[in-house]
Amino acid sequence: MAASSGFCSFLLSIICSILLQTQMASSAILLSIKHHHSHHHKTRPMFQTNRSSCALFTGTWVRDDSYPLYQYSDCQIITPEFNCQMYGRPDSGYLRYRWAPLNCEIPRFNGLEFLERMRGKTVMFVGDSLGRNQWESFICMISTTAPSTSTQLSRGEPLSTFKFLDYGVTVSYYKAPYLVDIDVEGGKRVLKLDDISQNGNAWRGVDVLSFNTGHWWSHKGSLQGWEYMESGGTYYQDMDRLVAMEKGLKTWANWIDSNIDSTRTKVFFLSISPTHYNPSEWSAGPTAITSTKNCYGETAPMSGTTYLGEYMELMRVVDAVLRDMSVPTYLLDITMLSALRKDGHPSIYSGDLNAQQRANPDRSADCSHWCLPGLPDTWNQLFYTALFF
Repeated sequence: MAASSGFCSFLLSIICSILLQTQMASSAILLSIKHHHSHHHKTRPMFQTNRSSCALFTGTWVRDDSYPLYQYSDCQIITPEFNCQMYGRPDSGYLRYRWAPLNCEIPRFNGLEFLERMRGKTVMFVGDSLGRNQWESFICMISTTAPSTSTQLSRGEPLSTFKFLDYGVTVSYYKAPYLVDIDVEGGKRVLKLDDISQNGNAWRGVDVLSFNTGHWWSHKGSLQGWEYMESGGTYYQDMDRLVAMEKGLKTWANWIDSNIDSTRTKVFFLSISPTHYNPSEWSAGPTAITSTKNCYGETAPMSGTTYLGEYMELMRVVDAVLRDMSVPTYLLDITMLSALRKDGHPSIYSGDLNAQQRANPDRSADCSHWCLPGLPDTWNQLFYTALFF
């Protein structure tokens, strides 16, 4: 009887172990995209931040009435496209959320500390309009906590710069939606998947580089930024967009590895910023009735997590390219935490829309970019944390 009882206990322990492993495996699958940057940290350390003790990008949004970190009226750099409060957004609750990682706290942003630590140095955001969204946010955050600092703004195409003159700090934005070059040949725009030399010249000597790309690779029709792609000497009217993006990112990665001195320059990559054009992604279920066709009218974040849709494939491409780089490149993995913020987009409250467009949110709402103040402030808090802590 004792042997039988011992065997039952042994069998029960095996069953419990299997159930536990299954549960852990399920959790790992759900969180795998959130943590896909962690493989880098196992092979080489990432700057000053100890990722093994703090999963910065896994957590929840919590209400915090000490937010936002600045007011739109106090930051003149915000362009109409992102200035939701100025252009009539009636609610403000979306401004009062703080990102709370599960097992740690991120430091509150301190613009004076940033300027002191970066005295005499340069920061550049490179990429599409999401990079400009982040750049404007970053300048607002610094300026609000260092209001007496002399500044100088120069807007241009593709380069815009903001200088904090008393500290010799320059924070720039360089527009390069695909990162790789676009040339005009015979009156046609050619996306050079193998060439980045023209854009790359603008990035030399910068102390902190933050890159992003993603959305423009899927644009078609009038939104497409090129007429032909060129790779390996062959011109294409089109190709699989994921393949094209991977080619372009590998060209970028090769340039970074060949031209960046990692003892001087720190390199970041902002993961894919999600859009919210499909309410079925956050409604109660596939048969739920929604009042609009996009993010219009959304005033609060989602709880829990949401699936990443098309961006999951884009993220896999980004991850695969970053893994093979020799220069340490920190993935600012904002995709999942941003996916929860269906409430953070300009929607119809954008200075880029006219009255007729605002009257038709089903067709005109901007559910790609983000209001300022707003979500990009959190991206920059995480950027600041990864840079210094």
